Amino acid sequence: MAFYSYLLGKEVKLLLPWAEVTGVERVCVGRVTDVLRVRTRTRQRDFSMFLSMDDAMATITQLTDLALRRVLPTAGLRTPHTLIHTALTKRALEDHALTQDVLSLFGLPRTESVCEVRVCALWTPHLRSHTHGTLYATDSYLCFSSREPGVCSLIIPLSEVLSVEKAETSSVLPDPVIVSVRGRRAFQMVGVCDRDTLLEAVTDRLRMLRWKHAIYKGQHSQHTPLISPTPYYTFCYDTDGEADKSQRHVISTRPLISLNQSRMPKHKTAAERRKEALWEERFEEFGRGTHMFRTACLHKLVAMGIPESLRGDLWLTLSDASSELAAHPGYYAQLVERSLGEVTVATDEIERDLHRSLPEHPAFQSPFGIDALRRVLRAYAHHNTHIGYCQSMNILASVLLLYAKEEEAFWLLATVCERMLPDYFNRQVIGAQVDQSVFEELLRERVPDLSQNVPDLSALASVSLSWFLTLFLSALPLASGVCVLDGFFCLGARLIFQLALCVLHTNTHTLCSSSDEGHALMILTSFLEQVRHDEEECACADEAAVPAEHTHITALLKEAYERYGDISARQLERLRCRHRIQVLQSHEDTTKENAIRLVTPEVSLSAEELSDLYDFIKTAHLISVYWGDGVCVSGVCGEGYQLDLPQFESVYAALSPWQEGAHTDTVARRTFTLLDQNQTNLLTFTQIAHWLDTLYREELNVKIKWLYRLHIPPALMDGEDDSSPLKSPLLSTARPLHVDRPNGESGYEEQLKQMLKDLAKEKEKDAEKPLPPMNQREFIQFCKTLSNMFHGDPEESELFQAIAMVTSLLLQIGEAGLRGAALGAGPGPEGDAARADWTVSLAQILASLLTEPALVAFFERPAGLQARLAMATQQQYQQRAGMLELEHA
Repeated sequence: MAFYSYLLGKEVKLLLPWAEVTGVERVCVGRVTDVLRVRTRTRQRDFSMFLSMDDAMATITQLTDLALRRVLPTAGLRTPHTLIHTALTKRALEDHALTQDVLSLFGLPRTESVCEVRVCALWTPHLRSHTHGTLYATDSYLCFSSREPGVCSLIIPLSEVLSVEKAETSSVLPDPVIVSVRGRRAFQMVGVCDRDTLLEAVTDRLRMLRWKHAIYKGQHSQHTPLISPTPYYTFCYDTDGEADKSQRHVISTRPLISLNQSRMPKHKTAAERRKEALWEERFEEFGRGTHMFRTACLHKLVAMGIPESLRGDLWLTLSDASSELAAHPGYYAQLVERSLGEVTVATDEIERDLHRSLPEHPAFQSPFGIDALRRVLRAYAHHNTHIGYCQSMNILASVLLLYAKEEEAFWLLATVCERMLPDYFNRQVIGAQVDQSVFEELLRERVPDLSQNVPDLSALASVSLSWFLTLFLSALPLASGVCVLDGFFCLGARLIFQLALCVLHTNTHTLCSSSDEGHALMILTSFLEQVRHDEEECACADEAAVPAEHTHITALLKEAYERYGDISARQLERLRCRHRIQVLQSHEDTTKENAIRLVTPEVSLSAEELSDLYDFIKTAHLISVYWGDGVCVSGVCGEGYQLDLPQFESVYAALSPWQEGAHTDTVARRTFTLLDQNQTNLLTFTQIAHWLDTLYREELNVKIKWLYRLHIPPALMDGEDDSSPLKSPLLSTARPLHVDRPNGESGYEEQLKQMLKDLAKEKEKDAEKPLPPMNQREFIQFCKTLSNMFHGDPEESELFQAIAMVTSLLLQIGEAGLRGAALGAGPGPEGDAARADWTVSLAQILASLLTEPALVAFFERPAGLQARLAMATQQQYQQRAGMLELEHA
């Protein structure tokens, strides 16, 4: 975000990266009643006098949310498909916001895009009139929403459409469009603007959709699914076990609750028959299937509870999971076969949670129910590897299996995870945490009595996390929780917000008088446990106690809808976009704290240096991802950011205390190879911190040892090009070089013998495995690195003279070793091989370097990492600004 002002000769510039924004809100500051406040980790900035505050708020929030999705991989959120290859213009952001509103309102797949929007009127037979509203045409759907909320809405999958045609225009029916669907039904829309263009676009998409379905069915027509006409009830453990093992993976075609006939009443209750009659009347008047008319009466009917005989079918209809089921015949059976024998982290977690899913229910006390649940969860983990398996999915899947067939339960689970609750089911449960933050804001606005008496609502909001994750299934008795699931498939996630607000509003008085958070949690838990359904028996934990008053789930749902029914899908999407910024930045802070805490005991760097280092590495990652090739090959793990080789090269050039000039990239690549011990082609924050701790905090011998390791395998590859000027006849081992010392001293052999004796004693104390000796080629590369390190140093001449002395000494040592090996090998081919084996060891190099005070002073010279980080950080921002200028040039 950039700001520029030139007023009364004073120029003000502000450049704020979106990735550093932690919050955006509207506040009142003094007499200015409408101020847009943008917060970062260090300060906050207030902006006012916008032409349209709403547009500015929406644009800034969208851009921040999009930037965090793109460059912060902590949460694993994906960039919306509508903005992946699109220029970020205001029009593109408005179209994206419209798409998100439509997808959330109608519960459509997240891969859909809104193609056309038309104002029109839909003929509604139950009202005997045309209802004015808006038609939304997406890639695979035609959706209608009435102008007045709750009057009527309609979802028509294109897979159900037989034809779309125009009728004759009249004064009564201007520009009519007729949409014919399966089941001998048709929908009439009038007053459709630009009718011909709309019909042409819809017809093209309809033709393309039929072509895709025909190809899919042709590819999968030969596949024989593992579907059993009758469920497999028992398991027999014979000696061979082959028959039983094959039956274990046979897919059942009946809901689990239908298998427990002994525990079900033989005759339906009067209430159940009355519900079925009401639903049959509704089907006759409003239609049946996904394209039924959805009105306020439907919501009230769902709140009363769906009959068990219709529950599975209505869940598929209301959620539109039936469209995916019909479009992918045999796909679930293929997933079951592919997941057989698969062993992953997800499958291990599934096995641990299988027997924790409704263990009190008879359906999951037998192998048949457990095997069905295992197949559904493993198939979904194979179907969506981005999500895999997350806790609470087992509870949801087990309830779905009670009332839906196994394949239907799989598609219902996919619909909930991918459409209705996006970003909920991942390792960080980002979606649930965002909704929890949204719920806290709604709680302050919609339950003012509670917010006034309980200043800190975060504890109460945190209780709701399990409500949102399990859709109240873990908090309510099963029969009551299933009624909540009925409403969820009808209204979507807003029902969970409405019900949670209603629960806290009902308990406002007792919560205000609670002594602490634990007491408040007990109040809410006790209240939800007493919510009952018609078919439930009133059971008290303590028979001697006075029975508590029970709350009926139907009455609770009705009150929630009437009191908080004005909470719309559009409002929730706006709040989610704003609160997602805070949640993602909070995850960033937590990741940073964990990374620093893990590495602090292992290094000598201060906490401030580690913090600055983490921020620097993060910025290097952001620059590479956002302005690089657009491919995020790095990411975030539990130890902080991970950098690939190009990103690390920039970090090396900025932070290394030794500058090797043109040789810098070569040494950076060797450093990367040496640090990447697991060969993942990524370096963690911990590895980089250890590397800098060695260069800035360790003693001379450790630094020399690090340089030595950079010039032997695996850091130095055999095929690495060697264009060193040191590789010349002057340094050939066949012609030893002697350099006179300035003071005329000689006798390197005597000094070296004593140093080698001292080093041998220290080596005996060191339990580490000795490093292999360095051959001639590796030694030349080592000398080349040292030579480049001294360029530009204030004591450059002394250092070059000293390294020449050391090089001469080491060449003589290597030559002496070569002659000794040749004498010991004798004549012949083996002797020739021995004579070619010129080597020098780490101890010999270290001892030789210690003879030169200039070299000792160079490697023991103190270097300030924090000052280096500050200078490098400033250069990072200059580099970022330069990239912006190049991008917009």
